[in-house]
Amino acid sequence: MSRVLALGLDPKCVDLSAMGGFTPEMVRAFIDAQLDRIRAAGHEVVSCLVDTGETAVDVTRSQLRSGPFDVVLVGAGLREEAHLLLFETLLNLVHEFAPGAKVCFNSSPADSLEAVQRWARPT
Repeated sequence: MSRVLALGLDPKCVDLSAMGGFTPEMVRAFIDAQLDRIRAAGHEVVSCLVDTGETAVDVTRSQLRSGPFDVVLVGAGLREEAHLLLFETLLNLVHEFAPGAKVCFNSSPADSLEAVQRWARPT
């Protein structure tokens, strides 16, 4: 079993206007369901949803200190151009506090399990 940190933007901090009526609560429920898929595959998952401001660093650092983590899954929202500095900052925290962890990326919450499986230890 691998211990996975799922690092992503809190849906409350995302502009959902282009997503056809989705609410932050709906997106959060979908993310949670996808994290449950990872758990069902035999991995321990710690969710770390951050805002786009200063608390993102503190929240991420705190979660990383609760490690160790085998895999850090970085959500697609963090990799958007608008969040480039935040993405780099959080990735450097992962490098500092979880140097042995593999890093993986999803393209949406729907392929989070597949991203983790690329790097996780077999269960």
